[in-house]
Amino acid sequence: MKTPIKNVVLVHGAFADGSGYEALYHNLKVKGFNVLIVQNPLSSLEADVEQVNIVLDRIGSPAVLVGHSWGGTVITEAGSHTNTAALVYVAALQPDKGQSALDCISSLPPLPENGILPPDDNGIVYIAKEKFHAAFCADLDAKKAEFMCASQGAFYASAFATPVTNAAWRNKPCWGCVATEDKTINPDIQRNMYSRSNTKITEIKGSHVIFMSHPELVAQVIVEAAESVAS
Repeated sequence: MKTPIKNVVLVHGAFADGSGYEALYHNLKVKGFNVLIVQNPLSSLEADVEQVNIVLDRIGSPAVLVGHSWGGTVITEAGSHTNTAALVYVAALQPDKGQSALDCISSLPPLPENGILPPDDNGIVYIAKEKFHAAFCADLDAKKAEFMCASQGAFYASAFATPVTNAAWRNKPCWGCVATEDKTINPDIQRNMYSRSNTKITEIKGSHVIFMSHPELVAQVIVEAAESVAS
């Protein structure tokens, strides 16, 4: 008899925080999942991985580990934790061992709408205010985009250039959601990464934040992953 996987751990990306997962959280909760959300400090890859490991330790049993955007790099490194049953990449970066997030995101030229600025004097990267809506969340309303821009996380550029030392997708089953209208991470970059790793791909028509604009579709992929790895 199969033992169901009923835990999900959500890992947010750069320029964001865990509150963006609210709609996805509720979609999963009504399906009977225990959901925990990691609040990444965004100060380094090591610091973010440490926070994921703390949550995986806390959850105490097998979980589907989900990462959005930069969070894909984090779950790639952290996914070797014994409580990780499967990985789900949501418009996320998926580097190989020895690769950095920067290597992945620069594998194709940036799209015109991309608004990522050079690091400021503190080494922090932001998305330009005038481009935030089109670049990051074009399928959300303008007021929501304005708030998200004002509250974007302080992401340290050095994290982008840090290579991963472990590629958990080589040993754990993987699912990936390609955001077909993504202007932050070129959808072709997503397709290329997921094809290389034999990730099961679902394409969702939406912006970089498909987990906010289409939480029910992303939830379906997570449920599929959980059901597939039930032991």
